[in-house]
Amino acid sequence: MAERLESLKAGIIGGLSVCFAFAIASLLNTFVLAKYFQTLASLQSDVNWHWWLSGAVATFTGLLFGITYRYIIRSDQNPQLKAGGVLAFGLVRGLTQIELGWNSHSTILPFLVLAFESILWFGIAAIALDIAIQFRWVKPFSSISIT
Repeated sequence: MAERLESLKAGIIGGLSVCFAFAIASLLNTFVLAKYFQTLASLQSDVNWHWWLSGAVATFTGLLFGITYRYIIRSDQNPQLKAGGVLAFGLVRGLTQIELGWNSHSTILPFLVLAFESILWFGIAAIALDIAIQFRWVKPFSSISIT
């Protein structure tokens, strides 16, 4: 039960981190990128039910990332393992967005920006989780199984 509680804490930290990154990215897209780069105008978003749904999906994927990241890194200090976890989640989300843009027959640049954002979101969540583990707010998953 203790391991499940630690995983839940990691999931909450991951979800909140990705939610925060989503909000910052939405503000950046709306007030900077869409305003100054006409090609990226489609990134502009109003706060409506689509935005809330996207935020909820981002938060849920952050929660899943937090739980999974704790199991991926265990108590190792392997940077390739950490980067692999971030890229696995970020690329799955990002490449799906690129494929959507490719199939929509519009300019693909906004979808490339969204793909880059996805990787950045999970990178921010990984940093937050590493800090939480460093401060012992979340215990790393131990590879030793007690039966």
